[in-house]
Amino acid sequence: MKSFFKNVMANIVAIIIIAAVFSLFLIMMIAASALSGEQKPNIKDNTILTLDFKTNIIDSPTEDQNEMFAFGDKPKNILIFDMLEAIKKAKSDDKIKGISIETDGIHAGLTQLDDIRGALQDFKKSGKFVYAYGNVVSQAAYYLGSVADQYILNPAGGIDLKGLSTEVLYMKSFADKYGIGIEIIRHGKYKSAVEPFMRDDMSPENKEQLSTLLNDIWSVNSQKIASSRKIDPAQFKTVVDSLYGAIPDLSLTYKLADKLMQKSEYDQMIKTKLNLAKKDKLTKVSFKKYIHSFSDDSSKKEDQIAVLYASGAIYNGEGYQNIYADNFVKEIKKIADNDKVKAVVLRINSPGGSANASDEILFELEQMKKKKPITVSFGDYAASGGYYIAMAADKIYSEPNTLTGSIGVFGMIPYFKEAANKNGLTSHPVTTNANSNMYSFVNGVTPGGVTILTKSVEKTYKRFVHFVTENRKKSFAQIDEIGGGRVWSGSRAKEIGLVDELGTLQDAINFAAQKAKLKDYSVTAYPKKMSQFEQLFKNLDEDEISARVIKNKIGTENYRLFEQITNPKLQQGVMMKMPFEIKID
Repeated sequence: MKSFFKNVMANIVAIIIIAAVFSLFLIMMIAASALSGEQKPNIKDNTILTLDFKTNIIDSPTEDQNEMFAFGDKPKNILIFDMLEAIKKAKSDDKIKGISIETDGIHAGLTQLDDIRGALQDFKKSGKFVYAYGNVVSQAAYYLGSVADQYILNPAGGIDLKGLSTEVLYMKSFADKYGIGIEIIRHGKYKSAVEPFMRDDMSPENKEQLSTLLNDIWSVNSQKIASSRKIDPAQFKTVVDSLYGAIPDLSLTYKLADKLMQKSEYDQMIKTKLNLAKKDKLTKVSFKKYIHSFSDDSSKKEDQIAVLYASGAIYNGEGYQNIYADNFVKEIKKIADNDKVKAVVLRINSPGGSANASDEILFELEQMKKKKPITVSFGDYAASGGYYIAMAADKIYSEPNTLTGSIGVFGMIPYFKEAANKNGLTSHPVTTNANSNMYSFVNGVTPGGVTILTKSVEKTYKRFVHFVTENRKKSFAQIDEIGGGRVWSGSRAKEIGLVDELGTLQDAINFAAQKAKLKDYSVTAYPKKMSQFEQLFKNLDEDEISARVIKNKIGTENYRLFEQITNPKLQQGVMMKMPFEIKID
């Protein structure tokens, strides 16, 4: 009996200790949250606004998540909207004397780099300087830094300037070798999201669209670099083809860089520019801190423009990162019922996803449009389901480098009959109807199932084109001709009528204000950033932990292919999804 009571008491004490530890942990979390809300930084005279290597440019508040228990330096996540506002404010801020770009690599999308570049060019009109310094510089970082008045390179550094390329991994023979069957149904000869599972080489159609897309983007970007650096376009092509940027002396010879010097010499150059003595300290402030110094300058006004961020792949159900239909619909209804919101800008940065979820979102957007105008702004991607949900817009703005269109649908169902049979496994169903066992993980899809899925894909494609014809004021034949799953650059999309204007998020906000007849208004972001506590409990989810482990092991790109086969959210019916992603590394 004594032993029994000892065990009971031991368990009670253990529970109390665990509860105390957990309570202490929560208190520490609350304290950390309070400390994160520190006082605004005081910007001193002769300050240099600095873009450093920790800066991570994001499109949506839903992307602003850091690991709670990550050690070392965390990335400084900055919304592209806030970044552009900071550059605009710095232009007229007497305390900011110039901007220094000090990053060898930068985490930002194609359109984000374009927007920052444009903002820096506008900033220089104030007479203030923009300098850039690099060691071993990525192509993306150089694309941004080339806009500077002077580009300074480390004497032992280099610039990774080589142009654009893409490489598609094909898996059909791999799947055949290991007995993996994949039932594929698609509409659109350019709909290449499933092509790696259908064949072992690139189709002519996919090669055509990739070549056109890459050349569209590179022709614009290379012209901007050459123009900023005052290099003849023909000579610039030779420089890129010959990889001269990899050699510091050649970078100097061919005008990719203005000077070769060490970082401390670069800092001294800036001090000289500011007429500071050698003993004086050079004051720098990061974009993150500078934004924090003025972020609450104006209180919320009675009239608001809501920027609704649709960032990531589109799924059914609930979730925070990416676009989950249930959560997104709630945000739409919240905005629709908010009388302070007079107009909406839908910011789309999505390669698409579930056709059903996309359709649900489009319907709710159309309901909201009955109450207030909707302007759409495209980020890096507005393809497939991402383009589909834009069809509620009064007007569509695209960036020149936005990957746009991909009007097509597909269904892909993996099965493992041959692999199972080779390993002594067989599956024998018992059914009540002809297609009760329409899909089996082992045996695949029944002939009747293939027939009905084909009809579903065709019907979804026609529905997709129908909404596009209504929004773009074109015939079915006209949209079908430029559809077929093909992805276009934003510039081409404007030429063929898939978008209305080329412009930034700010251009879309300006038009929304004009549409709603607003002069004095504030801009409010939806959905809101997840709190630290919400992030903590979300990160405890078993599936989230497993996904992060696998992604870290095999890499982001390979994980996307893995996910196409294994993620049940990507197997829920017909898909509207873009086949690829383009980045400047």
